[in-house]
Amino acid sequence: MKTGKQPTERKAKPAARELPKISDAEWVVMKVAWEKPPVTANQVVQALEHKMHWKPKTIHTLLARLVQKGALDCDKSDREYLFQPSVEAKDCLCAASRSFLSRFFDGQVAPFLACFLEHEKLSRKEIEELRRILEAKQ
Repeated sequence: MKTGKQPTERKAKPAARELPKISDAEWVVMKVAWEKPPVTANQVVQALEHKMHWKPKTIHTLLARLVQKGALDCDKSDREYLFQPSVEAKDCLCAASRSFLSRFFDGQVAPFLACFLEHEKLSRKEIEELRRILEAKQ
C-alpha cells in the first residue's frame, strides 16, 4: 500500500460465529477480495476505479479498516501487501440477511417475502428456484 502507513494489525481473529460488521463501502471492497484472493491494494484500486470513482487513498483506508475489523488478513509479499479474506462471503451474506430481517421485519421471513414479491417481477426460473428452496425446507 502506498499510503505512507502500514495497515493496522488486527487484534484478534473473530470468534467462530462472530463476524465483523461490514459497511456498504467495505462490502464493495470485500467483493473484490472474495472474487480472486489474494489481492493487492493496486488490484482492488484497478477493479473499483471506474466502477466506484473512489480515490486510491479511500480504497486503501477501506482495506486498512477491513484488516482492523478482522475481515481481511494482510501479508507483505515482496513490495506489496496481499489481502486475503478471513471470513467467507456466504457467512457474511447470511449475517447481513439476518440483520436486515431483524431490523426491518422483526426477524420474520414471510412478511419480507410478501413485501418483496408484491413489488418485484420474477422470471419463471426465479419462481422455480424459490419453489425448490421452499420444498426442500418442508
